Amino acid sequence: QVQLVESGGGLVQPGGSLRLSCEASRSAFRFYVMGWYRQAPGKERELVAHITGGGSTNYADSVKGRFTISRDNAKNMVYLQMNSLTPEDTAVYYCNKNPPSGSWGQGTQVTVSS
Repeated sequence: QVQLVESGGGLVQPGGSLRLSCEASRSAFRFYVMGWYRQAPGKERELVAHITGGGSTNYADSVKGRFTISRDNAKNMVYLQMNSLTPEDTAVYYCNKNPPSGSWGQGTQVTVSS
């Protein structure tokens, strides 16, 4: 089972940027489709972006043009560059396979507020 550790969240003003990182524990990582998910208070967890092992990407409409997912298979890392953040992006962000499997990591809190 792959273990996932997210980092990079924080408090940012509207219009700001953050870069999230996710480290996976298994070397087979490079074969997985990986996704970034988020869960806002009182809402269901949702997929915001995913990336295949070969680097093809897909985004939720709500983040398209603002967020960029990338990966470094040599380092077992997945990243989420988030630009033009709005208060609606406030959530705990998680990474996992897509579709998700196994245990979720602890997530990283992103708060967008002035």
